[in-house]
Amino acid sequence: MLQPILDPTARRSAGFTLIELMIAVVIIAILAAIAIPAFTDAIRKSRRSDAFAALSTVQQAQERWRSNNASYAPLANTATGSDPPNGLGLGSASPSAYYGISLDNVGNTGYDALAVAASGKSQASDSGCQVMAVRMADGNLLYGSATSAAGLDWTATNPDPQRCWAR
Repeated sequence: MLQPILDPTARRSAGFTLIELMIAVVIIAILAAIAIPAFTDAIRKSRRSDAFAALSTVQQAQERWRSNNASYAPLANTATGSDPPNGLGLGSASPSAYYGISLDNVGNTGYDALAVAASGKSQASDSGCQVMAVRMADGNLLYGSATSAAGLDWTATNPDPQRCWAR
């Protein structure tokens, strides 16, 4: 009977070694560390369209109001007893509720419409774009953004320094 000759230098490849497996895990972790924040930022950027839609609706409602009245909608609508945007027949949240909508500085020649990211939602972490705003002043429309309503600087050359408004 013949016996097989065993070669002591021959190796069987029966699978992955622990080192190879750990290298694969490290590579996947590095890719995830890069991809997940980029994906989250892309989602937040796409959700800004919720603020755009709400502010556009407020602008249209204000222009309809102005076409029938001598000024824009006041802060307290005496006909309904509620504050705009409810006085304009609009809700106080954006369509997907990522932003709260409010009006400020309403007068005969202009207004400020603000979309403030709702706390507890991912948009509250949208760096530099937690507040998206539109200012109508003497027939001129300005788009602005900031981390807070107090941080809006309408006198700046660029009131949208984070480029939150896609143009």
